[in-house]
Amino acid sequence: MKYMRPVLAALALTVTLGSYLALAQPQQQPAGGRGQQAPPPPMNFFVTSVAKGDGANYGGLAGADAHCQMLAQAAGRGGVKWVAYLSTQGPGAVYARDRIGGGPWYNARGGLVSMNQGQLHGDTIEQARVGNPIGKNSALTEKQTPVNGQGDMPNQHDILTGSMPDGRAFTDGMDHTCSNYTSNAAGMGTVQLGHSDKQGGGNSSWNSAHASRGCSQMNLIQTGGNGYLYCFAP
Repeated sequence: MKYMRPVLAALALTVTLGSYLALAQPQQQPAGGRGQQAPPPPMNFFVTSVAKGDGANYGGLAGADAHCQMLAQAAGRGGVKWVAYLSTQGPGAVYARDRIGGGPWYNARGGLVSMNQGQLHGDTIEQARVGNPIGKNSALTEKQTPVNGQGDMPNQHDILTGSMPDGRAFTDGMDHTCSNYTSNAAGMGTVQLGHSDKQGGGNSSWNSAHASRGCSQMNLIQTGGNGYLYCFAP
């Protein structure tokens, strides 16, 4: 028994020293855990930071898509296809919602813009009641900057869409697309506009707030915009 006491004391010292050394070692964080933040999702939505400058005349859908692609390229996201959120009218009408994929969509800072088509357009009563996350702080340009909105000088929150709230084309026979984005005529035709900040007027819809005063650049500015587009990567 007298020989056991030194053995037990040595064993206890070994255990204590081992525990101390283990605690002294730097602790590794599990992958994706605290201390290792995952990179934000890649941008697949933005509001154009500059307009073409020719009113609603973008040279049709192809020209509008090319404008989105050019700005995305300058922002380092040109490796994917980009399209403008625009509907057309007449034979073979195209719906904006059918051009942009199924989501989810993220802005230039990795912030969620909308999970899916239903949330984006309020397809159900509940989705329409809750609304989507689009607003001044989330509808950013490809440069990660907000668009001037209600209360800013100048107000530029009017975004060209040519669409009804559900993302589809108008069918009433009136021009809501400035001749499918080929006209810059003053006082002739209109284009349907959304509010990027969802503020102002009786209808604060992000994609179908009201019509422009006409199709010229000055008409768009006087209405409260600058000819900007919503761009999506489907």
